[in-house]
Amino acid sequence: MTRDTLPSDDRHAEPRHGGALAAATARYGFPAGGWLDLSTGINPEPWPAPAPTVEAYARLPDPADLASLMKAARSTYGAPAQALLVAVPGSDVALRLLPSLAPCGTVAVLSPTYSGHAEAWRGAGHAVRAISALNDAAGSDVVVLANPNNPDGRVTAPADILRVLAALPAKGLLVVDEAFADLTPEISIVPALGDPRLVVLRSFGKFYGLAGLRLGFVLGSGAIVERLAALMGDWPVSGPALAVGRAALSDTGWRDATRLRLAERRRRLDLVLARHSLAIAGGTDLFRLIGVADAGALHERLARRGVWTRVFAERPGFIRFGIPRDADLDRLDAALGR
Repeated sequence: MTRDTLPSDDRHAEPRHGGALAAATARYGFPAGGWLDLSTGINPEPWPAPAPTVEAYARLPDPADLASLMKAARSTYGAPAQALLVAVPGSDVALRLLPSLAPCGTVAVLSPTYSGHAEAWRGAGHAVRAISALNDAAGSDVVVLANPNNPDGRVTAPADILRVLAALPAKGLLVVDEAFADLTPEISIVPALGDPRLVVLRSFGKFYGLAGLRLGFVLGSGAIVERLAALMGDWPVSGPALAVGRAALSDTGWRDATRLRLAERRRRLDLVLARHSLAIAGGTDLFRLIGVADAGALHERLARRGVWTRVFAERPGFIRFGIPRDADLDRLDAALGR
């Protein structure tokens, strides 16, 4: 059973993550107008990737292409020359591998956040505790936080992150998940890399709208990043991922225009949500978190109208909406108003 497949003995369970439209169809039927999938924080209008060539599939990924991708990523993320970069098939793979590369210890996870972090560290034998403020991380060997955070969009200032880093033990580790930082590059801690205790995760698929490509990066300068690089081997990602990733990361015009476009679409979504008295509890320019007492019921009603949203078993009073395309706003507005 895959993670997003509904278990046979619980047909009313919701997927662990967004997407999983096959499971949604099995439960609700296929909508007449197709699904309006707002369950993820993925750009609904992706970078215009060309179709991969047959050669991209047929030959082994070339080391020169990998080097070119890493050069583009280093420039895009503002990584210092001394920082190591590791390409990975999605940042989720990296966050689940890192705990097995670190000595067992106490791990503080700034919460609530993406559930995969605590799962991964706990599964590797670490003692994990959720903290609601960075001041509560004192005494931990490892601190994990997402910046901006998912699902509430909480932002931690780089200066506060550096204070946490300075307080860590000599062999400690600070993992910063910057999966949504492409939207607000000024909050990234990547330019400050240098301390071997700091590791940063970057996602490619969310901002560039190409989540199925499965591409991400790990940045740092410590031994744990070196061990991860050795673990990933000579061909860490596919040939198509190398080609598309390099070209997209080098497209500064598209990147700048997309930030402005997403900010405007987020503003329009906010207006629609406000029209239906849905209070925004947080988010980014790729998703909005709504606090509502009947989140499960709202999710159910929208699903029966072909709109797929994200609810959280651990946070039953919240529902998340991804940013829709302009053409889909009227459909969402109508579904909320019926």
